[in-house]
Amino acid sequence: MQLIGELIQLRALEPSDLNLLYRWENDSSIWSVSGTLVPFSKFVLEEFVNQAHQDIYTNKQIRLMIDLKYLEEDDTDDSRCIGCVDIFDFDPKNRRAGVGILIADRADRGKGYATEALHLIIDYAFEVLDLHQLYANVRVDNESSVTLFKRLGFEITGLKQDWIYHQGKYFDEYSMQLIKK
Repeated sequence: MQLIGELIQLRALEPSDLNLLYRWENDSSIWSVSGTLVPFSKFVLEEFVNQAHQDIYTNKQIRLMIDLKYLEEDDTDDSRCIGCVDIFDFDPKNRRAGVGILIADRADRGKGYATEALHLIIDYAFEVLDLHQLYANVRVDNESSVTLFKRLGFEITGLKQDWIYHQGKYFDEYSMQLIKK
């Protein structure tokens, strides 16, 4: 199975992604979405990248980078990394996992890249990993993410009230599920 769409492709982490990860993981404006509380050192992120090759059954997670595809007129492929998609809390016994996505630059949002990346990772999770269900935790006020997950078949299955505390305020969070038909 290739993880290639019309606009993007998903690929494994590479050592050259370290600086991107460092920038994204230390962007405090997305910490309330990612659950991050403290900055990550380059050392910790380098260890993460170095272990990324391990089997999902060992790590219980996988991060794939989202590359925006370009096809030059001379038929050479080139790409630009615009985000990442994660499968986490991988539970092979119960055949479920969590899924999360980041399109890092606001200028790259709203162009269908997240839809295509999420569609590819759903196919991978159901066809390759043989999962029965995926879940996502999405802040209620993150309307674009709620819409994205709903568009791809996720249903809101619960509401966690005052779940996220950020900048002196509490925010509700939806539990969303996609069950393989």
